[in-house]
This record gives sequence, C-alpha cells and structure tokens, in this order.
Amino acid sequence: MPKTCSHCGAALNETAKFCHRCGTATSTATSTASSAAKQPAPPSSGGIQNVLPWAVAAIALLCLLAFIVGQNWRRAQTVAAPIATAPSATRAPDISQMSPDERADRLFNRVMTYVSAGQSDSAQFFSPMAIQSFQALAPLTAHRRYDLGLLGVVSGDGAMARAQADSILAEQPDHLLGLILAMRASGLQLDTVARRGYSGRFLQALPGERAKRLPEYIDHQPDIDAAVRESDRRAPSTPTPYPSDDT
Repeated sequence: MPKTCSHCGAALNETAKFCHRCGTATSTATSTASSAAKQPAPPSSGGIQNVLPWAVAAIALLCLLAFIVGQNWRRAQTVAAPIATAPSATRAPDISQMSPDERADRLFNRVMTYVSAGQSDSAQFFSPMAIQSFQALAPLTAHRRYDLGLLGVVSGDGAMARAQADSILAEQPDHLLGLILAMRASGLQLDTVARRGYSGRFLQALPGERAKRLPEYIDHQPDIDAAVRESDRRAPSTPTPYPSDDT
C-alpha cells in the first residue's frame, strides 16, 4: 500500500520523513523521534560538578581521621615504650646483711639525704634506726660521735647532740667537729650564752685544727665551712668557758 500524508493525502515516498506538500511529519519521522526520546540522556557536566565537592570533602575527612588515629597510636607507643623497656626495679639492699659500720653509714646517709630533700617525715622515721646503729658501734670515735650528734640535731634531740659534743671535747677540747656540734646543740636548746661561747672557741681553734687535716675534718669540710658562716664573729677574744665540757 502506497504511503500517503496523514494530513493532506498526498502520495509520499517510502523513505520520506516530511510531506512535500504540507510539511507534516510522516510516521517514519515520528517513530525515529520516539526512539530517540526513549534512549537515556548522557549525564550532564553539571551533575559531576555537584558530586565532586562532596567526594573531595569525604576524602579529606577520611585523611584527617587517619592522621588523628595515627598520631594517637604513635603517642601511645611512645608512652608505652619506656614502660616496656624499663628494667625491673632493683630490690633495696638488706641492711641486716651489712657490717655494723656499713649499716650505720647507710642509715646516716639515708637520713641526711631526706633532710637535704626536705622530706622531714622520712628523716624522722629513719632517724631512730640510724641512732641505734651508731650506738651499737661503741666505743665511738670522735668522727662517729659527730655523726651521731648530727642525727640528734636533725631529729630535734638537742640533749643527745650536746652529750656527744661533750664527749668529743672531753678528750680533744679544740676538736672542730666537737665545737660545731656543741654550738648547734646549744642553739637547738635555745642556750644563746653557750652557743656564743662555743662559737668563739671554734673560731679561735680553726686555723690550727684545720692544719692537722684530720680525716674527719676532710670528710666534713662542708660542715666546717658552714659553721664558719654560722659562727658569731662578734664573740669575745677570750670566750666564756662553758661550765660542763666533761662527759
């Protein structure tokens, strides 16, 4: 059947898409347009532009989270490393296995370390043990008596410190450590007259006694230097003797 225009009825070629008389589109053109309409349209560049910022933001967020997690892990590893590699705590030495002299020295040094660090509670706790360890060394040398007297000073026992000073001075009246201990014990007992007298004796004996270079003087050189600063330089040239220099 020949193809005709649906609008004017003019005869058309089989391949004609429009009527040559009235210009109406033929059924072939309509079907082609319908087919084209049914095919999906390619994505527009505008859609890509709308999605891209969100994708970039998501990637940036993931990178930030990865960085934070990594930093926290490295920090945890840094903190954990010393704990993992630290050597196990060594046991404190057993003073019961030491000789009496070693035990006395160890406890004396411990108390003085606490005193210098301002840990008065710990110093007070260990002072009785240190004092007892020195008393077990009898008979005591002048050096040991001075150390024992210092324990009395730092523990607030002025009477014990004074007794040790008197014992030293009974044998060696110009012994610098005995004079220092007597001076400090008198100050602890608030006996300013006695302290002034011992201070004067100390300053007078200082040049000759220092020249002897006794082992206890060398060992306690800082104490002697401190006592020079503590001494009352206004002490009389002939200091008032303290009435009880005997044991």
